[in-house]
Amino acid sequence: MTALPASLQSHRVRQRAETSDSIRSVSEGRVVWEPIRSLWLTSMAIGAVVGGIACFSWSGVALFVTSTALVLLLGHSVGMHRKLIHDSFACPKWLEYLLVYCGVQVGLAGPIGLVRTHDLRDYAQRLPHCHDYLAHRRGWLVDAWWQLHCELRLREPPRIEIESRIGDDGFYRFLQRTWMLQHLPWALAFFAIGGWSWVFWGLCARVTAGVFGHWLIGYFAHNHGGMHHEVRGANVQGRNVRFVSLLTMGECWHNNHHAFPGSSKLGLYPGEWDPGWWFLRGCERLGLVHDLRLPEDLPAREELHRLDPQPFPGRVHIPTALLTRTAR
Repeated sequence: MTALPASLQSHRVRQRAETSDSIRSVSEGRVVWEPIRSLWLTSMAIGAVVGGIACFSWSGVALFVTSTALVLLLGHSVGMHRKLIHDSFACPKWLEYLLVYCGVQVGLAGPIGLVRTHDLRDYAQRLPHCHDYLAHRRGWLVDAWWQLHCELRLREPPRIEIESRIGDDGFYRFLQRTWMLQHLPWALAFFAIGGWSWVFWGLCARVTAGVFGHWLIGYFAHNHGGMHHEVRGANVQGRNVRFVSLLTMGECWHNNHHAFPGSSKLGLYPGEWDPGWWFLRGCERLGLVHDLRLPEDLPAREELHRLDPQPFPGRVHIPTALLTRTAR
């Protein structure tokens, strides 16, 4: 039976009693076409390309840029990832609901489904081996097809135990059931204001860019880029993908995130811009959020090793007890 690092003992993903090996539970399975997910993205992409060209308008493009930036910042980065999944800061429930609702507008999945998908991948990548689907290990064309149009069906999948603050929440359960339909009111509003141009650019192009961009950054952030830290024993290391920090709202600092997944700040080193963190700090000054967790607030991880001597700036100070220095 494979020994798990201490940091996985309290993970949402748990090995089933009947499974003798935690690695086998995330490495044996097959990738199959998922029709609903595939048709959803394909229809949005067709609407974005065909409709966007046929009904081009500069106001539609402006709506696309503005709405995409807002849902990626407020929804995906801050709401879904830093709050719902990692609970890295505290805020009033109304604000949490608003941020997670914005995350649904990205068009990836419902909140509960996204937590399950994220946590299975996170758990698998920390083990010595996992399925290529979970590791983004295949070439980019295969990985694009797998991640955008397919699903992984594991032979003996582990349990995913979602805490009641998410799994039993009525609003999140409603969003999970209706996450595709949540785009319909906006489509009607866009059509009433700007016609088909606003629908194709404000909805179809936004969803296409959000879903495709999420895959693209995920692929590069697990295969190409710099590293400040190494998680020993993990078969997949996160990578920092520079030059796209503004486009990803700070999510590109994935090596930092693999090292300190519970941190509300992802850009930890000088020059690592993190718009999600800027937004949280602004909300903190307004009294809307509090208890922002940083690397020094997290428990030590024996498997985490530092690869370079560069110091952390500002408020982020990493006690030496959290890291083992490793020379390159």
